Amino acid sequence: MNALMLRSGTLLALVAATTCARPTATTIPSTATDCNAPPRAASVTESTPGNPFQALPSVDGCWVFVSITRGANQSGAVAAYRRSQGTLRRTRELRIAGSPAGMALTADGKLLVVSDNDRVAFIDTDRFVTGHGGAVLGYLIDPAAKGRVYASVTPDDNFAFIADENSATVSVIDLVKARASGFHASSTVGKIPTGSAPIAMVFSPDRKLAYITSQHAPPSYGWPIECKREANNAANDLTPVSPAGAVHVVDLARAERDPANAILASIPAGCSPVRLVLSPDGSRAYVSARNSNTLLVFDTKKLLTDPRAAVIGRVPVGSSPVGVAVVNDGRQIIVTNSNRFAGAANDAQNLTIIDAAKVSDGATAVSGSIPAGAFPRELRVTPDGRTLVLTNFGSRTIQLVDLMRLPLGTR
Repeated sequence: MNALMLRSGTLLALVAATTCARPTATTIPSTATDCNAPPRAASVTESTPGNPFQALPSVDGCWVFVSITRGANQSGAVAAYRRSQGTLRRTRELRIAGSPAGMALTADGKLLVVSDNDRVAFIDTDRFVTGHGGAVLGYLIDPAAKGRVYASVTPDDNFAFIADENSATVSVIDLVKARASGFHASSTVGKIPTGSAPIAMVFSPDRKLAYITSQHAPPSYGWPIECKREANNAANDLTPVSPAGAVHVVDLARAERDPANAILASIPAGCSPVRLVLSPDGSRAYVSARNSNTLLVFDTKKLLTDPRAAVIGRVPVGSSPVGVAVVNDGRQIIVTNSNRFAGAANDAQNLTIIDAAKVSDGATAVSGSIPAGAFPRELRVTPDGRTLVLTNFGSRTIQLVDLMRLPLGTR
């Protein structure tokens, strides 16, 4: 069978959206105007009361929300860190059922959507940071959705996409209906079928498409077995055991009403693609292929028109890359080298800095590095574009990096 699977269908245009002013920041109290001051040093860290999965800056940049996982028989939490004068200070911790992982904020910053095993938690950020009761508005529980690991919210705040990692699906939730029903399971519109372990879900700037990664293509695609085992794998064991993973291109309008039939194309994306981010104009997709130790760069137009020629760059990075961020107006890409299958809690890993203008040149696109902790996992950039927020999952720290002082290390 062909190495590609294209699905026919005409892209459905979204209802034209009026241009809106920048969303008003949530009414989080602030006694200082220096929330967005750069870190005091080029890189600063703050400890977390457990393993931090993801850290999301608030709309105004004054807070960082962190999902925290803990050991067996211990409840997880979401912590709120106050950002002031270039430092972080934990001020609130909200215990929630399950094991919180990936999160998403609505555009106005008032609702935090948290993926959490077989459920999704919904948190009122105003109530959370002010310490008022009732911050957890509710849980949407779906026993058929296993290992929910990531969340995204559409730009209009009308739908949440939740990656059901162990169910090979992405659930689409009508947020308007969810709020009105008290987050009843009936607000789930349906599920997008993917390969195993879907994770990243990113929306195109024109709001017509969604891009989803899955770590292994489903057997129905007929793709060749070419990827070695990752976990507990001897360094010299290169025996192929699974097919490549995929980038799925999804018609967003169709996904909001008929998720099961929303995929337009599925394109090979190396071994275990996990995270995907877009360039500011949406013309490129940057994908971390964890089991290939590579950042793949795709021309997003060619994903649909000429998928065999869609890869325009392959940049080798460190061991088991996971998180990816586009910084400095798209001129640089930063990748976390997690070493997640061989590392320990006292590891010192790093992030790779890549020159976006040189990605077609391969290794020579690497321009520097950033020292990090153990298992650097997720990256986000503060709204002003100046500070990188990193979770070091293994060493239980959050790290702030001043993007105006890059690189912090040599190649």
